[in-house]
Amino acid sequence: MDLNSDLGEGFGIWPLTHDDALLGIVTSANVACGFHAGDPSVLRKVTERAASAGVAVGAQVGYRDLAGFGRRFIDVDPAELVNDVIYQIAALDGFARIAGTRVTYVKPHGALYNAIVHHAEQAAAVVEAVKAYDASLPVLGLPGSEWLRQAESAGLRPVREAFADRAYTPEGTLVSRRQPGSVIHEPEEVLRRVVRMATEGTVVAIDGSVVKVEPESVCVHGDTPGAVEIARGVRDALAGAGVELRAFTNAAGDA
Repeated sequence: MDLNSDLGEGFGIWPLTHDDALLGIVTSANVACGFHAGDPSVLRKVTERAASAGVAVGAQVGYRDLAGFGRRFIDVDPAELVNDVIYQIAALDGFARIAGTRVTYVKPHGALYNAIVHHAEQAAAVVEAVKAYDASLPVLGLPGSEWLRQAESAGLRPVREAFADRAYTPEGTLVSRRQPGSVIHEPEEVLRRVVRMATEGTVVAIDGSVVKVEPESVCVHGDTPGAVEIARGVRDALAGAGVELRAFTNAAGDA
């Protein structure tokens, strides 16, 4: 099982995520590429530290929305979205290569991640961008999403992802952050859910129904209060349940 977290989500002198601590816990780092967070100095610093820690580097691509942290849907022209995604992957990959590593997967961020669960045109645009840049890059997304379906049809490797600290709808999508209870803050509940997802492949939705997820990677958000302690607890709980932790890229021989 892969354990990932969103890192590099700062700008200038304003840090948001505890990158150094989380890089000592996770196996994959979804690094902001400058559109929803991050700047050139942040990108370089995080990729250097990820390389030193042996953590896989993924490009976390999003809408061009620094003010909204990429959590607002933008009805962007699909052709522009293709170019925006290529731009972001390439920017991060440049710094990763200087650090002696490379971008090994792609994960959309925030509103873009949620939009392409159903938005066919934007999903197609992100697929086109990844395939144009490097068709060997795996892509992370929600099981059953339009994004992963189109990625697989295009010959990309889809990787099913689940979220340790987010509530699920009965349809297997994430509960909107605008709704109460969308983020799970109780550490013990987070740990119980993660172990169940990893060992049974299911999660209990917000209405009490059971949803099939079967994740290959579990995300712990780096900007959640207590993120470092939660991530460490998740890692220990998975290890205690006999779940081997390693980057999914390493498991496939991609990195």
